[in-house]
Amino acid sequence: MNILIIKLSSLGDVLHNLPIVWDLRAQYPEAQIDWVVEDGYVHLLQPLLTRPGFKGIDRIIPIAMRRWKKSLFHKKTRMELKSFLKNLRLIRYDMVIETQGLLKAALVTRLAKCSHGAVIAGLANATEDSGYEPVSRWFYTQCVIVPKQCHAVDRSRLVAAAAMNVIQSNMKTSPPQFYPQTFVEQLAQKSSEISPQFTQPYVLFFHSTARAAKQWNESHWVEVGRYISAQGKRVILPWGNAKEKQESQRLCAKIPGSIVPEAFSLEQAFSIVAGAEMTIGVDTGLTHLSAIMYKPTIEIYCDSPRWKTEGFWSAKIKNLGDTASPPDVKQVLAAIVEVLR
Repeated sequence: MNILIIKLSSLGDVLHNLPIVWDLRAQYPEAQIDWVVEDGYVHLLQPLLTRPGFKGIDRIIPIAMRRWKKSLFHKKTRMELKSFLKNLRLIRYDMVIETQGLLKAALVTRLAKCSHGAVIAGLANATEDSGYEPVSRWFYTQCVIVPKQCHAVDRSRLVAAAAMNVIQSNMKTSPPQFYPQTFVEQLAQKSSEISPQFTQPYVLFFHSTARAAKQWNESHWVEVGRYISAQGKRVILPWGNAKEKQESQRLCAKIPGSIVPEAFSLEQAFSIVAGAEMTIGVDTGLTHLSAIMYKPTIEIYCDSPRWKTEGFWSAKIKNLGDTASPPDVKQVLAAIVEVLR
């Protein structure tokens, strides 16, 4: 059995798609499993690569749609596209699972080389508050209906279960798996190698996100930060662009002992998150990274539906707030005590 997973982006979506690798392995332990992903997110999948004594993903196939569309007619783009197609078509697939429901991802199913009668499974309908392009259904042989309100993890697993013809109720007795626990433990030991700033017990604040409505009140972050500082822990205030760095610097000026670190890569983020005593963050990819690594995590929802991405697989994860209903400081402080108990 040769299986192709297509989940191109973004950070949180790729992370929430990881459990289908283990669902597939449980059904087809010796299968060839490949994954097409945007080149910027390849690092998210590398810990799952098959190696001696471990079966995960056999091949990661990078694609660069985001970059190619900006220079579609350049020679370099044409060469990279040709290389991608050659790489994609090295294997004839018996099953293709596309869980994004967007035309750009559905097109990849047509580009892949498939065996006669191959199952090409994808979403039959949209879920609330998620992007979906109905034209993508034209590219599937099996369209899978999912609930209108369906967690991102469950949505992917439902599509995979249908492709495998597995009873979907099995998901209730089989909690999602993400990264191997040994991988997370090894990462935690490397955080101090990145910078001396990560040697003292620290708490990460992922306070920034692209959509302003999803951000929590700045004064609330200061109050929570001062509480954590008073417990003898260092607050780390990461950032991803110039605007976010300014926000981190404003918070840093008001939270004793806090630090605005140097910019770090996605690869380094794994170790930094793994080494943290706790992560507190809004609905954004790096907060979800902490949750799927089973780290103590408080997810703050201000203007997005909690049911869509909340971490439900560990008692160490607390999900607060909801669409147009952000939590107050008292709720977050109570969650901190509970998570670190």
